[in-house]
Amino acid sequence: MLRDFSPQALIMGLITGFVGFSSSFAIVLQGLFAVGASPEQAASGLTAMCIAMGICAIILSAQRKMPISVAWSTPGAALLASSGQLSGGFGAATGAFLFCAALIIISGVWRPFGRAVERLPVSLANAMLAGILLPLCFAPIKAIDFNPILGLPIALAWLIVGFFNKLMAVPAALLAFVLVIIFGVELPADTLSQLADSVLPEMVFTAPIFDISAIISLGLPLYIVTMASQNIPGMAVLKANHYQTPAGPLFTMTGFFSLLAAPFGSHAINLAAITAAMCASPDAHPDKDKRYWAAIITGVVYVIFGIFAGVAITFIALAPTILVEAVAGLALVGAFSAAAYGALNNEKQRHAAAVTFLITASGVGFFGISGAFWGLIAGIAILAASKFSTQK
Repeated sequence: MLRDFSPQALIMGLITGFVGFSSSFAIVLQGLFAVGASPEQAASGLTAMCIAMGICAIILSAQRKMPISVAWSTPGAALLASSGQLSGGFGAATGAFLFCAALIIISGVWRPFGRAVERLPVSLANAMLAGILLPLCFAPIKAIDFNPILGLPIALAWLIVGFFNKLMAVPAALLAFVLVIIFGVELPADTLSQLADSVLPEMVFTAPIFDISAIISLGLPLYIVTMASQNIPGMAVLKANHYQTPAGPLFTMTGFFSLLAAPFGSHAINLAAITAAMCASPDAHPDKDKRYWAAIITGVVYVIFGIFAGVAITFIALAPTILVEAVAGLALVGAFSAAAYGALNNEKQRHAAAVTFLITASGVGFFGISGAFWGLIAGIAILAASKFSTQK
Protein backbone atom coordinates (compact mmCIF):
# COMPACT_ATOMS: atom_id res chain seq x y z
CA MET A 1 0.00 0.00 0.00
CA LEU A 2 2.76 2.46 0.88
CA ARG A 3 4.28 1.99 -2.58
CA ASP A 4 0.99 3.25 -4.06
CA PHE A 5 1.03 6.46 -2.03
CA SER A 6 1.68 9.64 -4.04
CA PRO A 7 1.79 13.41 -3.41
CA GLN A 8 -0.91 13.79 -6.08
CA ALA A 9 -3.31 11.55 -4.14
CA LEU A 10 -2.41 13.37 -0.93
CA ILE A 11 -3.28 16.78 -2.39
CA MET A 12 -6.53 15.54 -3.95
CA GLY A 13 -7.50 13.84 -0.67
CA LEU A 14 -6.90 17.03 1.32
CA ILE A 15 -8.92 19.13 -1.15
CA THR A 16 -11.76 16.59 -1.25
CA GLY A 17 -11.96 16.42 2.54
CA PHE A 18 -12.07 20.19 2.86
CA VAL A 19 -14.67 20.63 0.11
CA GLY A 20 -16.80 17.74 1.39
CA PHE A 21 -16.90 19.11 4.93
CA SER A 22 -17.08 22.85 4.33
CA SER A 23 -19.65 22.66 1.53
CA SER A 24 -22.37 21.01 3.57
CA PHE A 25 -21.70 20.89 7.30
CA ALA A 26 -23.94 23.94 7.80
CA ILE A 27 -26.80 21.92 6.27
CA VAL A 28 -26.13 19.05 8.68
CA LEU A 29 -26.17 21.35 11.69
CA GLN A 30 -29.32 23.09 10.51
CA GLY A 31 -31.00 19.72 10.09
CA LEU A 32 -30.02 18.45 13.54
CA PHE A 33 -31.17 21.66 15.22
CA ALA A 34 -34.46 21.52 13.30
CA VAL A 35 -35.39 18.09 14.70
CA GLY A 36 -34.70 19.15 18.27
CA ALA A 37 -30.98 18.61 18.90
CA SER A 38 -29.35 20.75 21.57
CA PRO A 39 -25.97 22.37 20.74
CA GLU A 40 -24.26 19.53 22.62
CA GLN A 41 -26.23 16.87 20.73
CA ALA A 42 -25.57 18.60 17.40
CA ALA A 43 -21.82 18.77 18.12
CA SER A 44 -21.90 15.10 19.08
CA GLY A 45 -23.78 14.25 15.88
CA LEU A 46 -21.30 16.11 13.70
CA THR A 47 -18.38 14.44 15.47
CA ALA A 48 -19.95 10.98 15.19
CA MET A 49 -20.72 11.46 11.50
CA CYS A 50 -17.24 12.71 10.58
CA ILE A 51 -15.46 9.93 12.46
CA ALA A 52 -17.82 7.22 11.17
CA MET A 53 -17.61 8.25 7.52
CA GLY A 54 -13.85 8.79 7.77
CA ILE A 55 -13.15 5.35 9.24
CA CYS A 56 -15.62 3.71 6.86
CA ALA A 57 -13.91 5.30 3.84
CA ILE A 58 -10.46 4.28 5.08
CA ILE A 59 -11.54 0.65 5.61
CA LEU A 60 -13.40 0.26 2.30
CA SER A 61 -10.72 1.99 0.21
CA ALA A 62 -7.80 0.12 1.78
CA GLN A 63 -9.62 -3.20 1.69
CA ARG A 64 -10.72 -2.99 -1.96
CA LYS A 65 -7.89 -0.81 -3.33
CA MET A 66 -10.52 1.51 -4.84
CA PRO A 67 -11.28 5.21 -4.19
CA ILE A 68 -14.50 4.56 -2.28
CA SER A 69 -15.53 7.90 -0.82
CA VAL A 70 -18.03 8.07 2.04
CA ALA A 71 -20.01 11.12 3.12
CA TRP A 72 -22.95 12.14 5.26
CA SER A 73 -26.36 12.23 3.63
CA THR A 74 -26.67 15.85 2.51
CA PRO A 75 -30.20 15.33 1.08
CA GLY A 76 -31.04 13.61 4.35
CA ALA A 77 -29.84 16.64 6.31
CA ALA A 78 -31.99 18.85 4.10
CA LEU A 79 -34.94 16.58 4.88
CA LEU A 80 -34.29 17.05 8.59
CA ALA A 81 -34.12 20.82 8.16
CA SER A 82 -37.52 20.87 6.47
CA SER A 83 -39.19 18.42 8.89
CA GLY A 84 -39.31 20.42 12.11
CA GLN A 85 -39.31 19.07 15.65
CA LEU A 86 -40.97 15.73 16.31
CA SER A 87 -43.43 15.09 19.13
CA GLY A 88 -40.93 12.72 20.73
CA GLY A 89 -38.08 15.23 20.53
CA PHE A 90 -34.58 14.33 19.42
CA GLY A 91 -35.01 10.84 20.84
CA ALA A 92 -37.69 10.16 18.22
CA ALA A 93 -35.35 11.49 15.53
CA THR A 94 -32.64 9.11 16.78
CA GLY A 95 -35.09 6.23 16.50
CA ALA A 96 -35.78 7.27 12.89
CA PHE A 97 -32.02 7.40 12.22
CA LEU A 98 -31.63 3.83 13.49
CA PHE A 99 -34.57 2.70 11.35
CA CYS A 100 -32.97 4.25 8.26
CA ALA A 101 -29.62 2.57 9.04
CA ALA A 102 -31.33 -0.80 9.42
CA LEU A 103 -33.00 -0.41 6.02
CA ILE A 104 -29.66 0.46 4.39
CA ILE A 105 -28.13 -2.70 5.87
CA ILE A 106 -31.08 -4.76 4.61
CA SER A 107 -30.62 -3.21 1.15
CA GLY A 108 -27.05 -4.48 1.10
CA VAL A 109 -27.72 -7.93 2.52
CA TRP A 110 -31.01 -8.73 0.78
CA ARG A 111 -30.75 -7.74 -2.86
CA PRO A 112 -34.50 -7.94 -3.72
CA PHE A 113 -35.09 -5.16 -1.19
CA GLY A 114 -32.34 -3.01 -2.68
CA ARG A 115 -33.58 -3.63 -6.20
CA ALA A 116 -37.07 -2.53 -5.16
CA VAL A 117 -35.65 0.84 -4.15
CA GLU A 118 -33.69 1.07 -7.40
CA ARG A 119 -36.96 0.59 -9.31
CA LEU A 120 -38.51 3.65 -7.66
CA PRO A 121 -39.13 6.09 -10.54
CA VAL A 122 -36.19 8.48 -10.67
CA SER A 123 -38.51 11.37 -11.47
CA LEU A 124 -40.46 10.89 -8.22
CA ALA A 125 -37.31 10.54 -6.10
CA ASN A 126 -35.99 13.74 -7.65
CA ALA A 127 -39.33 15.50 -7.21
CA MET A 128 -39.41 14.63 -3.50
CA LEU A 129 -35.82 15.82 -3.09
CA ALA A 130 -36.51 19.06 -4.98
CA GLY A 131 -39.54 19.70 -2.78
CA ILE A 132 -37.43 19.16 0.33
CA LEU A 133 -34.71 21.52 -0.90
CA LEU A 134 -36.87 24.38 -2.23
CA PRO A 135 -37.73 26.08 1.11
CA LEU A 136 -34.09 25.85 2.20
CA CYS A 137 -32.88 27.52 -1.00
CA PHE A 138 -34.91 30.62 -0.10
CA ALA A 139 -32.69 31.25 2.94
CA PRO A 140 -29.98 33.35 1.18
CA ILE A 141 -32.66 35.78 -0.07
CA LYS A 142 -34.19 35.96 3.39
CA ALA A 143 -30.75 36.61 4.89
CA ILE A 144 -30.24 39.61 2.59
CA ASP A 145 -33.67 40.90 3.57
CA PHE A 146 -32.83 40.35 7.25
CA ASN A 147 -29.60 42.39 7.03
CA PRO A 148 -28.05 43.27 3.65
CA ILE A 149 -24.72 44.17 5.27
CA LEU A 150 -24.43 40.66 6.70
CA GLY A 151 -26.23 38.64 4.02
CA LEU A 152 -24.90 40.17 0.80
CA PRO A 153 -21.18 39.36 1.32
CA ILE A 154 -22.04 35.68 1.77
CA ALA A 155 -24.17 35.54 -1.38
CA LEU A 156 -21.69 37.57 -3.44
CA ALA A 157 -18.75 35.40 -2.39
CA TRP A 158 -20.66 32.31 -3.54
CA LEU A 159 -21.70 33.95 -6.81
CA ILE A 160 -18.33 35.45 -7.80
CA VAL A 161 -16.16 32.46 -6.88
CA GLY A 162 -18.69 30.14 -8.53
CA PHE A 163 -18.04 31.80 -11.90
CA PHE A 164 -14.45 30.55 -11.76
CA ASN A 165 -14.69 27.34 -9.71
CA LYS A 166 -18.04 25.83 -8.73
CA LEU A 167 -16.50 23.45 -6.23
CA MET A 168 -15.00 26.34 -4.26
CA ALA A 169 -18.15 28.49 -4.30
CA VAL A 170 -19.59 27.16 -1.05
CA PRO A 171 -16.24 27.19 0.82
CA ALA A 172 -15.93 30.83 -0.31
CA ALA A 173 -19.41 31.56 1.09
CA LEU A 174 -18.38 29.84 4.32
CA LEU A 175 -15.25 31.99 4.56
CA ALA A 176 -17.37 35.10 3.96
CA PHE A 177 -19.71 33.88 6.73
CA VAL A 178 -16.78 33.57 9.15
CA LEU A 179 -15.54 37.08 8.29
CA VAL A 180 -19.06 38.51 8.62
CA ILE A 181 -19.38 37.01 12.10
CA ILE A 182 -15.95 38.25 13.19
CA PHE A 183 -16.32 41.81 11.87
CA GLY A 184 -20.08 42.33 11.62
CA VAL A 185 -21.54 40.68 14.73
CA GLU A 186 -20.93 41.79 18.28
CA LEU A 187 -19.26 38.79 19.90
CA PRO A 188 -19.28 38.06 23.66
CA ALA A 189 -16.19 39.02 25.60
CA ASP A 190 -15.46 35.37 26.44
CA THR A 191 -15.63 34.11 22.84
CA LEU A 192 -12.04 32.85 22.81
CA SER A 193 -12.47 30.97 26.07
CA GLN A 194 -15.69 29.40 24.76
CA LEU A 195 -13.87 28.19 21.66
CA ALA A 196 -10.98 26.86 23.74
CA ASP A 197 -13.36 24.95 26.02
CA SER A 198 -15.01 23.27 23.02
CA VAL A 199 -11.80 21.92 21.43
CA LEU A 200 -12.18 18.39 22.81
CA PRO A 201 -15.30 16.63 21.50
CA GLU A 202 -17.98 15.36 23.87
CA MET A 203 -20.03 12.42 22.64
CA VAL A 204 -23.64 12.64 23.84
CA PHE A 205 -25.73 9.45 23.84
CA THR A 206 -29.41 9.98 23.03
CA ALA A 207 -31.74 7.13 23.94
CA PRO A 208 -33.83 6.33 20.84
CA ILE A 209 -37.62 6.52 20.88
CA PHE A 210 -39.28 4.41 18.21
CA ASP A 211 -42.29 6.51 17.33
CA ILE A 212 -44.28 5.23 14.36
CA SER A 213 -45.09 8.70 13.00
CA ALA A 214 -41.41 9.74 13.21
CA ILE A 215 -40.34 6.52 11.49
CA ILE A 216 -42.79 7.02 8.62
CA SER A 217 -42.38 10.79 8.21
CA LEU A 218 -38.60 10.95 8.80
CA GLY A 219 -36.97 7.52 8.83
CA LEU A 220 -38.50 6.20 5.60
CA PRO A 221 -37.97 9.39 3.50
CA LEU A 222 -34.43 9.64 4.93
CA TYR A 223 -33.72 6.14 3.67
CA ILE A 224 -35.21 6.85 0.23
CA VAL A 225 -33.31 10.10 -0.39
CA THR A 226 -30.09 8.59 0.96
CA MET A 227 -30.33 5.58 -1.35
CA ALA A 228 -31.68 7.40 -4.42
CA SER A 229 -29.56 10.56 -4.15
CA GLN A 230 -26.32 9.24 -2.67
CA ASN A 231 -25.75 5.48 -2.59
CA ILE A 232 -26.98 4.63 -6.09
CA PRO A 233 -25.25 7.66 -7.74
CA GLY A 234 -22.14 6.82 -5.71
CA MET A 235 -22.04 3.37 -7.31
CA ALA A 236 -22.60 4.97 -10.72
CA VAL A 237 -19.56 7.22 -10.21
CA LEU A 238 -17.37 4.21 -9.43
CA LYS A 239 -18.60 2.35 -12.51
CA ALA A 240 -18.12 5.43 -14.71
CA ASN A 241 -14.47 5.47 -13.63
CA HIS A 242 -14.04 1.75 -14.40
CA TYR A 243 -14.21 0.38 -10.86
CA GLN A 244 -16.27 -2.79 -10.60
CA THR A 245 -17.39 -3.88 -7.14
CA PRO A 246 -20.62 -5.35 -5.75
CA ALA A 247 -22.93 -2.71 -4.31
CA GLY A 248 -24.30 -4.85 -1.49
CA PRO A 249 -21.20 -4.95 0.77
CA LEU A 250 -20.70 -1.19 0.37
CA PHE A 251 -24.31 -0.45 1.35
CA THR A 252 -24.02 -2.86 4.29
CA MET A 253 -20.83 -1.22 5.57
CA THR A 254 -22.21 2.33 5.37
CA GLY A 255 -25.43 1.13 7.03
CA PHE A 256 -23.42 -0.52 9.82
CA PHE A 257 -21.47 2.66 10.54
CA SER A 258 -24.73 4.65 10.38
CA LEU A 259 -26.15 2.28 12.99
CA LEU A 260 -23.15 2.76 15.28
CA ALA A 261 -23.19 6.56 15.00
CA ALA A 262 -26.97 7.14 15.16
CA PRO A 263 -27.34 7.07 18.98
CA PHE A 264 -24.77 9.88 19.14
CA GLY A 265 -26.74 12.16 16.82
CA SER A 266 -25.72 11.03 13.32
CA HIS A 267 -28.56 10.86 10.80
CA ALA A 268 -26.91 8.75 8.05
CA ILE A 269 -23.68 8.14 6.19
CA ASN A 270 -23.49 6.79 2.66
CA LEU A 271 -21.42 6.53 -0.49
CA ALA A 272 -20.36 9.94 -1.76
CA ALA A 273 -21.21 11.13 -5.26
CA ILE A 274 -19.56 14.50 -6.05
CA THR A 275 -16.51 13.99 -3.84
CA ALA A 276 -16.30 10.41 -5.10
CA ALA A 277 -15.81 11.76 -8.60
CA MET A 278 -12.88 13.86 -7.36
CA CYS A 279 -11.07 10.92 -5.77
CA ALA A 280 -11.81 8.56 -8.67
CA SER A 281 -10.67 10.96 -11.40
CA PRO A 282 -7.24 11.04 -13.10
CA ASP A 283 -6.51 14.18 -11.06
CA ALA A 284 -6.00 11.88 -8.07
CA HIS A 285 -3.44 9.78 -9.98
CA PRO A 286 -2.86 8.78 -13.62
CA ASP A 287 -2.93 5.12 -12.54
CA LYS A 288 -6.46 4.22 -11.48
CA ASP A 289 -5.14 1.43 -9.24
CA LYS A 290 -3.38 4.00 -7.04
CA ARG A 291 -6.20 6.53 -6.62
CA TYR A 292 -7.56 4.79 -3.54
CA TRP A 293 -5.05 6.72 -1.44
CA ALA A 294 -6.99 9.94 -2.20
CA ALA A 295 -10.11 8.44 -0.56
CA ILE A 296 -8.04 7.23 2.40
CA ILE A 297 -6.61 10.74 2.93
CA THR A 298 -10.12 12.18 2.64
CA GLY A 299 -11.21 9.81 5.39
CA VAL A 300 -8.37 10.96 7.63
CA VAL A 301 -9.36 14.61 7.02
CA TYR A 302 -12.96 13.84 8.02
CA VAL A 303 -11.82 12.23 11.28
CA ILE A 304 -9.72 15.32 12.10
CA PHE A 305 -12.66 17.63 11.36
CA GLY A 306 -14.83 15.45 13.58
CA ILE A 307 -12.48 15.85 16.52
CA PHE A 308 -12.78 19.64 16.28
CA ALA A 309 -16.52 19.71 15.51
CA GLY A 310 -17.27 21.32 18.87
CA VAL A 311 -15.34 24.43 17.87
CA ALA A 312 -17.44 24.82 14.73
CA ILE A 313 -20.67 24.45 16.71
CA THR A 314 -19.58 27.00 19.32
CA PHE A 315 -18.61 29.54 16.66
CA ILE A 316 -21.78 29.06 14.61
CA ALA A 317 -23.91 29.49 17.74
CA LEU A 318 -22.67 33.09 17.87
CA ALA A 319 -24.25 33.90 14.49
CA PRO A 320 -27.85 34.80 13.66
CA THR A 321 -29.61 31.60 12.58
CA ILE A 322 -30.64 33.04 9.22
CA LEU A 323 -26.97 33.44 8.21
CA VAL A 324 -26.28 29.78 8.92
CA GLU A 325 -29.36 28.89 6.87
CA ALA A 326 -28.08 31.12 4.07
CA VAL A 327 -24.82 29.18 3.77
CA ALA A 328 -26.78 25.92 3.82
CA GLY A 329 -29.18 27.23 1.17
CA LEU A 330 -26.37 28.27 -1.15
CA ALA A 331 -24.82 24.82 -0.79
CA LEU A 332 -28.09 23.27 -1.98
CA VAL A 333 -28.72 25.36 -5.10
CA GLY A 334 -26.89 22.93 -7.37
CA ALA A 335 -28.61 19.93 -5.82
CA PHE A 336 -32.01 21.61 -6.22
CA SER A 337 -31.48 22.47 -9.88
CA ALA A 338 -30.35 18.91 -10.66
CA ALA A 339 -33.28 17.40 -8.75
CA ALA A 340 -35.82 19.73 -10.37
CA TYR A 341 -34.51 18.89 -13.84
CA GLY A 342 -34.52 15.16 -13.06
CA ALA A 343 -38.07 15.42 -11.78
CA LEU A 344 -39.62 17.21 -14.74
CA ASN A 345 -37.63 16.15 -17.80
CA ASN A 346 -39.63 12.92 -18.26
CA GLU A 347 -42.79 14.07 -20.03
CA LYS A 348 -44.77 10.90 -19.29
CA GLN A 349 -44.13 11.17 -15.55
CA ARG A 350 -44.14 14.97 -15.32
CA HIS A 351 -47.64 15.31 -13.85
CA ALA A 352 -46.97 12.78 -11.08
CA ALA A 353 -43.59 14.35 -10.36
CA ALA A 354 -45.12 17.83 -10.18
CA VAL A 355 -47.70 16.64 -7.63
CA THR A 356 -44.96 14.96 -5.56
CA PHE A 357 -42.88 18.14 -5.68
CA LEU A 358 -45.75 20.47 -4.68
CA ILE A 359 -46.99 18.34 -1.78
CA THR A 360 -43.45 17.89 -0.45
CA ALA A 361 -42.54 21.57 -0.85
CA SER A 362 -45.73 22.66 0.92
CA GLY A 363 -44.37 21.33 4.18
CA VAL A 364 -47.87 20.25 5.15
CA GLY A 365 -48.18 16.91 6.92
CA PHE A 366 -51.15 14.75 7.81
CA PHE A 367 -51.63 12.49 10.85
CA GLY A 368 -48.23 13.59 12.15
CA ILE A 369 -46.47 12.38 9.00
CA SER A 370 -44.46 14.83 6.89
CA GLY A 371 -45.31 16.02 3.40
CA ALA A 372 -42.30 14.21 1.87
CA PHE A 373 -43.96 10.85 2.51
CA TRP A 374 -47.38 11.93 1.25
CA GLY A 375 -45.86 13.57 -1.82
CA LEU A 376 -44.16 10.31 -2.77
CA ILE A 377 -47.32 8.28 -2.14
CA ALA A 378 -49.38 10.69 -4.27
CA GLY A 379 -46.89 10.51 -7.14
CA ILE A 380 -46.81 6.70 -7.07
CA ALA A 381 -50.65 6.61 -7.01
CA ILE A 382 -50.87 8.92 -10.03
CA LEU A 383 -48.36 6.85 -12.00
CA ALA A 384 -50.21 3.64 -11.12
CA ALA A 385 -53.53 5.18 -12.16
CA SER A 386 -52.14 6.42 -15.46
CA LYS A 387 -50.71 2.97 -16.28
CA PHE A 388 -54.01 1.33 -15.39
CA SER A 389 -55.99 3.72 -17.60
CA THR A 390 -53.54 3.16 -20.46
CA GLN A 391 -53.89 -0.63 -20.20
CA LYS A 392 -57.68 -0.34 -20.29
